[in-house]
Amino acid sequence: MRYELLVGLRYTRSRKRAQGRNRFISFISLVSMLGTGLGVAALIVVLSVMNGFQEELRTRILGVASHIQISGPGGELDSWQQVADEASRHPDVRGAAPYVQEQGMLSFDQVVRGTLVRGVLPDAEEKVADFARHMRAGRFDALQPGRFGIILGRDLAFALRVQVGDKVTLIAPQGLVTPAAVLPRVKQFEVVGIFEAGMYEYDSGLALVHMQDAQVLYRLDERVSGVRLKLDDLFAAPRVARELAGSMTSDLAVSDWTRSHANFFRAVALEKTMMTIILFLIVAVAAFNIVSTLVMAVQEKYADIAILRTLGASPGSIMAIFVLQGAIIGLVGLAGGVIGGLLLAGNLDVIIPALETLTGATLWNKEIYYISELPSKVLPSDVITIVSVSFVLTLVATLYPSWRASRVNPAEALRYE
Repeated sequence: MRYELLVGLRYTRSRKRAQGRNRFISFISLVSMLGTGLGVAALIVVLSVMNGFQEELRTRILGVASHIQISGPGGELDSWQQVADEASRHPDVRGAAPYVQEQGMLSFDQVVRGTLVRGVLPDAEEKVADFARHMRAGRFDALQPGRFGIILGRDLAFALRVQVGDKVTLIAPQGLVTPAAVLPRVKQFEVVGIFEAGMYEYDSGLALVHMQDAQVLYRLDERVSGVRLKLDDLFAAPRVARELAGSMTSDLAVSDWTRSHANFFRAVALEKTMMTIILFLIVAVAAFNIVSTLVMAVQEKYADIAILRTLGASPGSIMAIFVLQGAIIGLVGLAGGVIGGLLLAGNLDVIIPALETLTGATLWNKEIYYISELPSKVLPSDVITIVSVSFVLTLVATLYPSWRASRVNPAEALRYE
């Protein structure tokens, strides 16, 4: 073992017989380790929870929305089957389904709610969305052409106070022109199902009908609004959208989920970035506690430094001793923080209920967040980044005290010894 490492380890260890200033230095070293560990653990837990939320929300959104949407000019597409076949030939496309999307108003027992009406083909829709998995009442395949059945979001059904089997009135904005006035088109639909996607936007404002019924109601003949696509890799959507836009006719509009929900995911990413910066400041405060620890250690070890210099130790070796001392403090804190953070992040489903039982408070309300448990996803890249940046902060904190130690003049230090 090199003597720099040996001396650094001896300076770091807390000795049982340490008294006075030595004991205080050991206490400050312990506080620095604990502060670094807590900061790292907090970073891992918070970023894991935010990763879990981001993935959960993305899953819920794309369970109802689509990876890529192809629409025609003016929101109408004539030859949708040709477009679907052409898009399906792309190697990254897993499924394609046509849709009709229009505005409407639902009425039941003098209660009126605006809604987005989406006409779908149940067999094809299962290839691009997960409505069947989100059904809370009824069946998704109960949408049959000519039956005029409708499936409502949970919050929309609650607002209208309807259940499966009730009949609601759908009012379309396209009107019938008569000599007296323009009358809205009205059709009665039977509620055949209720879904809950877990996203308020869809649960409170989306109604599903069969595509042929939507075409009849909105007088589209054989036209549709567009084609929805599902990919093997959802993160490849921007690239695939660009490739499809380049290979198809210019009058088709191709958009992907990163553009249709851009503001939402940018807000989540910004929040994650700001939380990371704030928590890294906590780690920085803990890391720079090492500065005070090493400054006091240097003051206490003036005589030792002078003797080492007299025996031939170079200024670089003296500096290395105190850099190693600070690095050891940081590494121990980092190790404890990583272990604690991973244990907490991996057991939040047990810890949260235990805290709720212990305190009697509701820390996680399922009715508010629509999620049964706190999501958590630990990314190795996040852990590596946290450890790397924290260790760099620790090393930076050791530079000034170590440099001061390397500048100690042996004659001055031993004058009064």
